Amino acid sequence: MKVFTTGQVAKICKVAPRTVSKWFDSGRLKGYRIPGSQDRRIPRDCLIKFLKEHGMPLGDLEDETLAKVLIVAQDQVLIENVKRELPVERQFKVAVASSGFDAGIQAESFHPDCIIVDFSIGRAEALQICQNLRRNQEFGEIILIALLPDDGSSTSFDRSSINETFRKPFDSALLAERLRSLVGSKKELGLV
Repeated sequence: MKVFTTGQVAKICKVAPRTVSKWFDSGRLKGYRIPGSQDRRIPRDCLIKFLKEHGMPLGDLEDETLAKVLIVAQDQVLIENVKRELPVERQFKVAVASSGFDAGIQAESFHPDCIIVDFSIGRAEALQICQNLRRNQEFGEIILIALLPDDGSSTSFDRSSINETFRKPFDSALLAERLRSLVGSKKELGLV
C-alpha cells in the first residue's frame, strides 16, 4: 500500500503543507500518525477518495486510478462496442491499435494493464503479438484477452500466454465485466 507524507500530498494538491495538516486534523483527509511522532501519513486510496470527493484534479495519480486497455482490432463495430462498455467515468482509458506493429508502439507508450487481441486481424499476427508481449519482461503482468472468430475453423493453439478467450460473437458487457474483475483486482481500483 502506497502512503504519502503531508508534503507529498501538498505537492499533488498544489497547496501548502499546513493546509494538508489542517485537512488531516479536521478528519476530512483520512490517514494515520506514525507512533511516537507527530508525522502524518495518508494512504493512496484515502487521498484519491478525498480528491474525487472534493472535485480536485488527480494529477500524477490519474494513471494509477485508471485501468488502461489496448484493443488490437480492425473491426470498428467491435471497437466501438467495447469502448462503450469501458467509459472513462467508470475508470477506464482505452487505446486502439490496428496491427501488430501499432500494438507494439502502443504497448510501449500507453503501458496498458490489459490488451484485447482480435484474432480476426489474422491468426498468425495475433499469436505473434501475444507471444512477443509474454517474452518481454516489461509486459509480463499484462492481462491478455483473445477474441476468437466463430468461423467454424478449429482454433487450436498454445493458450498459455493468454489469460482469457472470448468467441465471437460475444456480449461486450460480459467482456467489460470480466475486465473489471481482472484489472480491478490487479490494480486495487475498486472496479468490481
